Amino acid sequence: MADIPATMVKELRDKVGGLPFKSCKDALIEADGDMDKAVEVLRKKGELKGAKLKSKVASEGLVTSYIHTGSRIGVLVEVNCQTDFVAKGDDFHQLAKDIAMQIAASPNVEFISIEEIPLEVRENELAAELQREDLLSKPEKMRAQIAQGRVDKLFKERTLLDQPFIKDQTKTVGELINDKIAKIGENIKVRRFSRFVLGEGIEKEEKNFAEEVAAQTGGLA
Repeated sequence: MADIPATMVKELRDKVGGLPFKSCKDALIEADGDMDKAVEVLRKKGELKGAKLKSKVASEGLVTSYIHTGSRIGVLVEVNCQTDFVAKGDDFHQLAKDIAMQIAASPNVEFISIEEIPLEVRENELAAELQREDLLSKPEKMRAQIAQGRVDKLFKERTLLDQPFIKDQTKTVGELINDKIAKIGENIKVRRFSRFVLGEGIEKEEKNFAEEVAAQTGGLA
C-alpha cells in the first residue's frame, strides 16, 4: 500500500510523539496502512525511544563552521542538544562538524526537513506537477500518485535530513542524528544553517577579449 495520505502520516506522527514524516510514512507502508501495526514497526526499529527524547527541549549546543579547501565555500551551522555537558563532548562536536561538511557538499539543500517547508510551497509544487503535460492523460488517481512521488523526490533533494550522509551513503543525515540521539541519550536538532559561496550573487563584469587586450596595451594595435 504505497498510497499513504499525508493526513494518515500526520495522525501517526501525533500518536508517536512527532517522529520524522519519512519514518512514519515508511512504517505505514510496511504495515499496509494499519496504524497499530505501524506503531509496532516503529517500536521494533527502536524509533519510539528516540521520539520520546525528541520531545525534550534542546537549548544547549554549539555553532560550528566548515571551510572547504580553497576557501571558496563556507558553512555555519547551529546544532542543539539538551545539556552543556553533551555540548562539550567529542561525539557531539564531531557530529556538528560532519553536518557542516555535509551542508558544504549539498548545494541544493535549502531546508532542514520536509516539515520545515511551508505548506503553501508544497501545495504549489504538487499543483504544478499535476498539470505536467505527460500526466494529463493519465487516470486521476494515478496522476496524483505520480505527482506526489515527484514532489517527494524534489523536496528530499532540498532537505538536509534526507541527504545520504557523505561519510556513509547507507544512511541519511537524519538517521545519523537518530543514531547519535540513541547513543548520547539526549535530543539533538539542527536549528539553522547558512552556506556561503565566494562571489555568489555578484554580477561579474565580462569584457570582450580584444577590448581587454587593447586596454592593457594602451589601445595600441
